[in-house]
Amino acid sequence: MPLTDVYVRNLKPQTKAYKKADGGGMYVFVQPDGKKYWRLAYRLHGKQKTMALGVYPQTTLGEARQKRDAAKKLLDEGVDPVRDRREASDRRQAEALNTFELVAREWHAAQLARWTPAHAKKILGSLEADVFPSIGSHPVSTVEAPELLAVLRKIENRGALEIAGRVHQRCSAVFRYAVATGRASRDPAADLRGALKAPARKHYAALGLDDLPDFLKRLREYDGEPQTRLALRLMALTFVRTGELRGASWEEIDFDNAEWRVPASRMKMREAHLVPLSRQAVAVLRELHDLNAGQPLVFPSRNGRGNVMSENTILYALYRMGYHSRATGHGFRATASTILNEMGFPPDWIERQLAHKERNSVRAAYNRAQYLHERRGMMQTWADYLDALCTGEKIVPAYFRRQPRAGAES
Repeated sequence: MPLTDVYVRNLKPQTKAYKKADGGGMYVFVQPDGKKYWRLAYRLHGKQKTMALGVYPQTTLGEARQKRDAAKKLLDEGVDPVRDRREASDRRQAEALNTFELVAREWHAAQLARWTPAHAKKILGSLEADVFPSIGSHPVSTVEAPELLAVLRKIENRGALEIAGRVHQRCSAVFRYAVATGRASRDPAADLRGALKAPARKHYAALGLDDLPDFLKRLREYDGEPQTRLALRLMALTFVRTGELRGASWEEIDFDNAEWRVPASRMKMREAHLVPLSRQAVAVLRELHDLNAGQPLVFPSRNGRGNVMSENTILYALYRMGYHSRATGHGFRATASTILNEMGFPPDWIERQLAHKERNSVRAAYNRAQYLHERRGMMQTWADYLDALCTGEKIVPAYFRRQPRAGAES
């Protein structure tokens, strides 16, 4: 006869363990200490086996029967329910050890050799702020495109369209890493192409040729921190990126050869960059060297903690000079590029000086070995040009002309 809950509840312990059958191979196993266990006896491939179904009364009679029936269905398909349960348990444990956050942090750690500390901090910060709170605890293999889209929509809804796009790219990289390491089967972020709002193309505010004379005069008369004035002067002379300027160390500066060697670890494109220095740039650096004697950094923070100058220092100085929304540190690159192109300097020289990445790998390898002598002359011409603008000298643009080859008609 099938068991009843009352009957099971009233079963008393004996000196030896015993069992009472319910049917279909299921029984309750009563221990001498009074504990009662549900069990299922079955045969598979000629072998007698036993499966635990739970402990009474935490697992009721009805719940034990449901587990028995589910196991029977697996047996009808030739599947061992104990092995299936063990595999499911292993799967759950693997998923618990491979959440999106854990895999993302592992991916992030694997990229540190390629990134600057500031860039690495920015990437992890965006994931911690916008992604981990929503799907960080989810197994990376179970995250689907709609879940990720909901995360990105929250970022879009606060108007941060560019950040949403970058977070999308970073999540895609995490999923691809999970696929490569056997923790996921696909990248759901790939399904979201075209689903996000496209941000308006952003251009850095940059000075035009007509603005330069007044700017240079204001810079010469700048009465703020001397280091800030020199930073703006060096940025105008070299038009490197703001981050490359701020992080400069004296070991990168070669005064004897008038060169600034920025290591790959500090470059946006992760390629070392050599900046030929004009006489004016060398003079600025020597002044900075005297100003910051004993410091390893060219532009140390004034808080005395060994950090670099704040990223807002240059921007706030421009505001103070009256160029709010009219100029940015990065904008010097556009200004220099425009004017040098109008002067007739070859675009390859200018692009190499801007450290823009060449898409063609063969051409990139060639260009890295070229143009240093030519760029040195171009940068001196640029520095002399800025000095002339600052002093108000009458400038007759001396446009560059490539010299004809020997024997060619001029």
